[in-house]
Amino acid sequence: MSHLNREQLKAAGFSEDVLPTKEEDRNWNIGNFFTVWMGSVHNIPNYIAIGGLFAIGLSVGQVFAAIMVGSIIIAAMLVLNGHAGSKYGLPFAMLLRLSYGTKGAMIPGVLRGVIAAIMWFGFQTFAGSQALSILIGKLWPAYLTLGGDWNLLGLSLPGLISFLLFWLFNIALIYGGMGFLGKFANILSPLVYIVFGGMAIWAINLAGGIGPILAYTGSGVTGNKVVIFIAAVTAVIAAWAAPIVNVSDFTRLAKSTKDQAIGQTLGLVVAYLLFAVASISIIVGSEIAFGTPIWNVLDVVARFDSAFAIAISVLTLCLTTLSVNVTGNIVPAGYQLASLFPKKLTFRSGAILAAIIGILVMPWKLMENSTSIFTFLNIVGGILAPVTGVMLAQYFIISNTNIDLHELYAKKGKYNYKNGFNVNAIITTVIAGILCLAGNFLPILKPLYDMSWFVGIISAFIIYTLFEWQHSKGTLFEKMPKLNEDNR
Repeated sequence: MSHLNREQLKAAGFSEDVLPTKEEDRNWNIGNFFTVWMGSVHNIPNYIAIGGLFAIGLSVGQVFAAIMVGSIIIAAMLVLNGHAGSKYGLPFAMLLRLSYGTKGAMIPGVLRGVIAAIMWFGFQTFAGSQALSILIGKLWPAYLTLGGDWNLLGLSLPGLISFLLFWLFNIALIYGGMGFLGKFANILSPLVYIVFGGMAIWAINLAGGIGPILAYTGSGVTGNKVVIFIAAVTAVIAAWAAPIVNVSDFTRLAKSTKDQAIGQTLGLVVAYLLFAVASISIIVGSEIAFGTPIWNVLDVVARFDSAFAIAISVLTLCLTTLSVNVTGNIVPAGYQLASLFPKKLTFRSGAILAAIIGILVMPWKLMENSTSIFTFLNIVGGILAPVTGVMLAQYFIISNTNIDLHELYAKKGKYNYKNGFNVNAIITTVIAGILCLAGNFLPILKPLYDMSWFVGIISAFIIYTLFEWQHSKGTLFEKMPKLNEDNR
């Protein structure tokens, strides 16, 4: 790896955060990567998505297969898109320059750091507010009937109050409460496993054992079973569309590519195996016990007969949601908006603006029924998958995993492309994005929309590669990456 003059780059305006990670700071091993994502698997949206898969008629075996296939693909994407991070120590913001250009990198940065982050912020905030409503309702039963039939754009008065309260909790953390949250970070993941593990055991007992759960066949799906299964896998993967895009922010800390590859693969597959067992047991066990489909895991919590169990479960879910929401959504959105409008916005004002927009997207509409979450996941997947496809094609096919760091940080280097923009990458992202999302408006393209993440990443990978080959007049054999070279 060529040597960079860090002090010279800092003088040129680059902060330490966007420079390649120093060798002495690259200390994450297999164990670190094994655990880094485990807590992120068990969250309210993921459980709701699995409930939605049962609601469309999939069987236990089909849902289990979709979860595990999805986990393997997620792990593979994290490892592959994290390769440049572990090899060069590059952060996401700089890696985008490789394919989009020094100025064009702002476009996918906004897609990830603003649009997707704000959508996820709104969704997670509403999910957390539902958990809060359960807790308040147990302490004050009359709370759940406040306002009668009154509603604001489909949100009842108790729902609105809980949503605004949970929204304010997020804002409070932005204004100095991160230290409070950090004190609980190390115990949140174990608590999540205890809570969902306890819920699984409770549901299995209610269902009369594991046998009835395994024998559950579902109502059966209508339509092409292959397309429906791929759509189910898409729902699992799309929840990870954002981390897949900016995974180099984590892998840049790796001791080696081997460490991040083994750690992430084992961590994701093991975490999802436990998640599959827990989610299937909770959702199917509850349906067998109560005789009615329960797709929202929060409805299961509400049926606990122990006030203490409800309190612990809800508090854990709320704290976990706050942790993920602030660090994974509102913080990147705040920084991204501040970087776009440096003279008008600071990080805090950018974060507040993002949080306000998070209300305006009306996230409660995404949890109206058992399948509405798929609309959200398909949109997020359709926005971010093309970016991943372009990044992978540029790094593995066009660049052959070789990056000239001096050129990457140069103001007028080869990665400046044309006036700072790589038109091929931008056009590819637009075309692939249209292919992904057009099915939401054109019924004939609905199957592509249902598989938006796959359509986005595959079409972008192919289109961008063809554009670049045409531009450089390269051949297939000249451009194929030497996969066995330099795993570092």
